[in-house]
Amino acid sequence: MGSGQVISSVSSEFKGKHVTVAGLGVSGLPAAKVLHGLGAIVTAVNDGADERARAQAAELEALGITVRLGDGDTLPEGTELIVTAPGWKPDKPLFAAAERAGVPVWGDVELAWRLRGPDAAPWLAVTGTNGKTTTVQMLASILKAAGLRTAAVGNIGVSLLDAVLGEEQYDVLAVELSSYQLHWAPSLRAHSAAVLNLAPDHLDWHGSMEAYAADKGRVYEGNRVACVYNAADKATEDLVREADVEEGCRAVGFTLGTPAPSQLGVVEGILVDRAFVENRQKNAQELAEVADVNPPAPHNIANALAAAALARAYGVPAKAVRDGLRAFTPDAHRIAHVADVDGVAYVDDSKATNTHATEASLAAYESIVWIAGGLAKGATFDELVTKSAPRLRGAVLIGADRALIREALARHAPEVPVVDLDRTDTGAMRAAVQEARRLAQAGDTVLLAPACASMDMFANYNKRGDAFADAVRELGSADG
Repeated sequence: MGSGQVISSVSSEFKGKHVTVAGLGVSGLPAAKVLHGLGAIVTAVNDGADERARAQAAELEALGITVRLGDGDTLPEGTELIVTAPGWKPDKPLFAAAERAGVPVWGDVELAWRLRGPDAAPWLAVTGTNGKTTTVQMLASILKAAGLRTAAVGNIGVSLLDAVLGEEQYDVLAVELSSYQLHWAPSLRAHSAAVLNLAPDHLDWHGSMEAYAADKGRVYEGNRVACVYNAADKATEDLVREADVEEGCRAVGFTLGTPAPSQLGVVEGILVDRAFVENRQKNAQELAEVADVNPPAPHNIANALAAAALARAYGVPAKAVRDGLRAFTPDAHRIAHVADVDGVAYVDDSKATNTHATEASLAAYESIVWIAGGLAKGATFDELVTKSAPRLRGAVLIGADRALIREALARHAPEVPVVDLDRTDTGAMRAAVQEARRLAQAGDTVLLAPACASMDMFANYNKRGDAFADAVRELGSADG
């Protein structure tokens, strides 16, 4: 359905309505433009007034949209609806003022959901603390292998508004949703959805683990066919039990072990389905081999099973699961093999920015020299170190909060040699890789899995991973 058809069907709801768009940037800018195009009287507000915000403000003002920079706390007079950027915290004064005035607050995902036409593509939704982007990309690859018109959209960086209002027609959408987006999307109802895992993250935004889990659980509300959960993570199954779903919607688990009925799992190196088959008490459908998953690390196999479950819920044949997984190439800096030098594998998992992701990364290898550290964001490392200690040959620590990891290692793995690099210059990663090489032996893996954010030393986790890969390639070229 083209954008003209969609907009004409909903324009009456917004025409003349006073809407405040909270936050510019990736989501605010298109939301303001769409609402203005629907005839709403739009005021955009933004906390900051930096060069980027001023440029975006000028773009909106040229359309006749009012913009207030440097004041994101005051509710503009006459506001009837707020559409907020997902990152704006629920405790902002703007939202307290909206609640007092009885003004609803939507996110851009909620807006996109409400702007869908009557024949719009259903959504297969994925959330979780870690693995969302990879799982959504795997899902899109499987759906494409089945000949379906699809796209990976949402928190993955592709605007849902663009997908919903664009001219391209889709059969189904693979949608990544963050806890922030779900918090502001009260009417979202997916065809089927998955919560991959739950671990403490973004608690400064949500206020508590309970609130964080509740927002993740919103993805299950109103599901029609399947609520996909992680059998190894009881919290995800609990969210399914609490969800209000449509009659006939099923709970479908995924496991790295042998699956029970209504689960997908692994049997002798084969990914199998005991959920979407006839007589699932006795039968199982072979989907793919573990070797078809790239890379075949345990947590990535779990991602593949979750993607397969959602695709099967949509009716995709088994062959498309195998073909889609074979065609999938993961994004950079996600447990990516960089090179082998002197029999040692060097692996870049810079995307492992929290302890839950790092635990999964460390579990993929037997003998590891671990490069870790950065901004801890309030995390503690005792549980991570305790679980991973038997795999550690050594550790090289970098970044602002490396002492927290060093202290956890001293408490729970005192036999593991530790190199503490007290430097934050551009050569720090090169030094870390050289120290890791000194500690490693043939057969080991040098693993960059920082368990921390990157912004103390690098612009983002991509730059951190690039620095690691560059340093590893220097090792190889020096040997050559």
